[in-house]
This record gives sequence, C-alpha cells and structure tokens, in this order.
Amino acid sequence: MKKFLEWIGLKKKLHNLNDVFVDFREGEIWWAAIGENVGIEVDGKSRAFSRPVLVYRKLGKAGFLAIPLSTEEKRGTWFVDFTFRDEKITANLAQIRVISSKRLYDKMGELSDSDRQRIKDGFLRLYS
Repeated sequence: MKKFLEWIGLKKKLHNLNDVFVDFREGEIWWAAIGENVGIEVDGKSRAFSRPVLVYRKLGKAGFLAIPLSTEEKRGTWFVDFTFRDEKITANLAQIRVISSKRLYDKMGELSDSDRQRIKDGFLRLYS
C-alpha cells in the first residue's frame, strides 16, 4: 500500500529546510529521501522514504543528477552492476533524475574510478 500522505508530510519538511544544502561531490553515494512515487518510478524505503543514490553529475550546490541504487540484482541495458563495501549493487540508469541536495542525509562513501567509468559508459550507451 502506497503511503502518499506520509511522504507529503516529510516532503514539506525537506522543502522548508531554508537554504540548507549538503556539500556533495560527483561519484559519492548518499542515502537520499527519494519519496513515494508513481507507477514504475523507484520508491524510497522505510519511514524516511530513502534509498542510496549515486551523485552522477553535480548541477550546482543545490542539485544534481541522481542515479538510484539497489541491492536487488537486475538485468538489462539500463542497469550497471558494481561492488560497494563488499556488496553487489545495481545502478538503475533508466531512473536517473534531478534531485535537490536537501534530500541527502547520510554519505555512504565514494565509487572507485573504474566503477564510475563503467556507469558513465552505461549511461552513454543508454542515452546516446
């Protein structure tokens, strides 16, 4: 069962953080409040409606292109697998979107250069 009303309450709180922006960089992995979304759109989990995201491209101090991550193994040209903290992770390139840095709340770490390149190559194959 979708929890849209609970998400709207949290979303209002995030929005009202008044110019509170997190310092983030490309290639970092963060927990982010993604939300309760519609149809095939990736949802966040738990009371924080969160999931790990990769900061793919920084668009200024307030926002970035985020790639949602999952521990669920997926197949297709829009997914790229990599290992992070000894765990197999899947980057969902089809669900990339711009999000506010206000949604970020816990930095998990940073991708290796080789994994960043694999994800970039996958992105270029999918979107060019």
